[in-house]
Amino acid sequence: MILRPASLADAAPLAQLGRDSFCAKFAHLYDPADLKAFLDEVYSEEAVAEEIADPLLTHRLAVEEDNGALLGFIKLKDPSGYADYSDAQKPIALQQLYCDPDRTGEGIGAVLTDWALAEARTRGCDAMQLSVYSDNPGAQRFYQRYGFIKIADIFFMVGKHRDDEYLFELRL
Repeated sequence: MILRPASLADAAPLAQLGRDSFCAKFAHLYDPADLKAFLDEVYSEEAVAEEIADPLLTHRLAVEEDNGALLGFIKLKDPSGYADYSDAQKPIALQQLYCDPDRTGEGIGAVLTDWALAEARTRGCDAMQLSVYSDNPGAQRFYQRYGFIKIADIFFMVGKHRDDEYLFELRL
């Protein structure tokens, strides 16, 4: 596995992996109309291409070394959109961490998270923030192993459906 930055040529596979990963974990929670509206807004090829081009966002891809197949990705936002919830001076946000649903448990997420933490430190950030679904104990345990702690209750909209989320932070 190698890590590399995303390019505009990655928009379609990133959009597909985002859809596949989100749906594998969460599709059962939503009315089909809400899910479709969310996926069309967030995981269209155009939306992902706009994010790749956004200077506030950084995508790092995990790909197979031999064939370049996309295994997962992580997206950082600098500065964090959650800064008002903390007294950190320069927080960065981990916006998304997704892996191929068929490859979960292989350490891909850990490699990407390790890269993100090193990147945040290189940028001089003093905290990393992220939101995690309140009914996703596996993801919460994953981040807690890194030392993330809950600092606030927030929410996330999927169409017209409100998800209760926890805002986690790790001081760097």
